[in-house]
Amino acid sequence: MTIASILGAIVIGAVIGAIGRLLLPGRQAIGWILTIVVGIVAALIGTALAQVLGVQTTPGIDWIELVMQVVLAVVGVGIVAGLRRGTSV
Repeated sequence: MTIASILGAIVIGAVIGAIGRLLLPGRQAIGWILTIVVGIVAALIGTALAQVLGVQTTPGIDWIELVMQVVLAVVGVGIVAGLRRGTSV
């Protein structure tokens, strides 16, 4: 992995995590770093799932893969927010 690919994963993870957090109704008690981590994980799993399902890679934006990543980010943010809500701070 190069520095550019690591920075790209962080940026894409931040965007995917932020979109997932915005689409989830209510207030989430997680910070922005945890949102980025959830976004990175959702982006990686979404890409792997798209490849397994045979979604074609195109030169432009892969909309199906992007939707899968955002849906996974919504689910991930919901799970993490629910787990954080259950712990006392």
